[in-house]
Amino acid sequence: MKLSDIMGHANLSMYAEVAMVIFLLVFVAVAVRLFLPSRQQDLRDAARLPLEDDASIAAVPRKD
Repeated sequence: MKLSDIMGHANLSMYAEVAMVIFLLVFVAVAVRLFLPSRQQDLRDAARLPLEDDASIAAVPRKD
């Protein structure tokens, strides 16, 4: 008996479907959180970081 026969008869296809649903839910949650209007200013600030000087970055207080 080969390993592929054992795995084929184990009916493990449900795990792949559950993993796909979990991935889809996490993807949608991240996409929704990303495009919320309340996050737009934070995203604009983050987009400008590579263009800013180091001194101006250090002067900005963190929101921890």
